[in-house]
Amino acid sequence: MDQSKINYYMDQALVEAKNAYHQDEVPIGCVIVSKHGETLASTFNLKEGTHDACAHAEVLAIKAAGERLKGWRLLDCSLFVTLEPCPMCLSAMLQARIGNLYFGAYDKKGGALSLGYNFSADTRLNHTFNIMGGIQHYKCSRMLSNYFRQKRNLPPLN
Repeated sequence: MDQSKINYYMDQALVEAKNAYHQDEVPIGCVIVSKHGETLASTFNLKEGTHDACAHAEVLAIKAAGERLKGWRLLDCSLFVTLEPCPMCLSAMLQARIGNLYFGAYDKKGGALSLGYNFSADTRLNHTFNIMGGIQHYKCSRMLSNYFRQKRNLPPLN
């Protein structure tokens, strides 16, 4: 996938993250796209509002895309998310047979890859997929930082 398309879909994920921000949810957005470029799901974090620890943007998007396709296998689909996935979400992508993962900001304290859990490349498992991180990192990380700064009554970053 070329860089302009990658940026286009990450912009869609950022719109979802802004929706989360406005609902006082941690601003993480996710988009799943078919191999033909059709947006299959567009979601954001809903952990706070649903009181569900599993209501991460990625898990919700995987569920929505599966419902849309009437199947759980998301082969050749690409998932775009504004923050590096946690171990739970990376495992869900593995189970859903995602083809490609594109993420924005790195998460050194909770991101599966940053913590060394690279399930997506473990050849002992029955599926592997491609990963590209750091896409629009500054925009994605700034939104998250400003959300948490607001919670601490600090001024936003420019």
